[in-house]
Amino acid sequence: MNVEGTVLVGTDFEPIEGRVVVADGTIQAIEEAETGSESIILPAFVNAHTHIGDSIAKEAGGGLSLDELVAPPDGLKHRLLRAADRKTKIEAMNRTLRLMEATGIAAFMEFREGGVDGVEMLREALVRREIEPVIFGRETEAAMEAGDGFGASGARDGDFDHLRNATRRAGKLFGIHAGERDDADIHPALDLDPDFLVHLVHAQQLHLERIEDSQTPAIVCPRSNLVTNVGIPPIRQLTERTTVALGTDNVMTNSPSMFREMEFAAKLTDLPAETILRMATHNGAKIAGLNCGVLEEGRDAKLLVLDGDSDNLSYAKDIVRAVVRRAGHADIKRVVL
Repeated sequence: MNVEGTVLVGTDFEPIEGRVVVADGTIQAIEEAETGSESIILPAFVNAHTHIGDSIAKEAGGGLSLDELVAPPDGLKHRLLRAADRKTKIEAMNRTLRLMEATGIAAFMEFREGGVDGVEMLREALVRREIEPVIFGRETEAAMEAGDGFGASGARDGDFDHLRNATRRAGKLFGIHAGERDDADIHPALDLDPDFLVHLVHAQQLHLERIEDSQTPAIVCPRSNLVTNVGIPPIRQLTERTTVALGTDNVMTNSPSMFREMEFAAKLTDLPAETILRMATHNGAKIAGLNCGVLEEGRDAKLLVLDGDSDNLSYAKDIVRAVVRRAGHADIKRVVL
């Protein structure tokens, strides 16, 4: 299979006219050639932080505080999850997964509530889907064992030393929310030597220095933070110190659109478009240990093909900037997963 057009190559997304040669699900070559195609070919997205179980409760809880919405065990989302039947939760997740695939998301990193049963429900929702999950079980060691790692709610919510050690022994990933409400739980989260931190809205200079020293990756979800009124993470400062990826967080409060997350982050920070696109693709794949997120020989052929001659993208003077700041679902010609 060949996919032709303007190819955004490597981690710098250098645009070249040519083709991506694919065989057995792997990029075999990227060839420069005149193609006459208006397509724009980029790596499919990696959504680095989701809670898609919340798909049963879109736009519930308007006006509630972060704690009222999501704090365990009795935040609104947890009450709604307990009240919903299993079939409804699986169907709602399946529909979100279908939307994520259709909007160019190749993989996602999911903090999955509900213990082992929560992990199993997500796996049922994934049947016949092509999107690749990285599932972080929550609440118990058994949930971690059933998934790809453990996703901790935050250092203020309990002692996670045992679960951190168990996750390390299992050779799996350990991630933790930190600095979402305030900065009090950032140092305790870093003390756990996590594989990544999520949110970091309230990271201060000393936290940033520790993050840089340890090279702990960060996952930021700025749209979610705005909705829950907790503030905005210091994205630019984080990108200067460590690997930073983008996530869309709770489906209850946000659509799982990486197009929207990129546009918001780009206009919020005015970071280079290449930096933002890297946060939406390569960096998430790197944190998750996936072989996608960049167009290079030997990588998994997970591609997003946009129509460069759409009414939205035609006449773009800077292709990468246009992809990051204005592209959307309507511009997609093809998703290869």
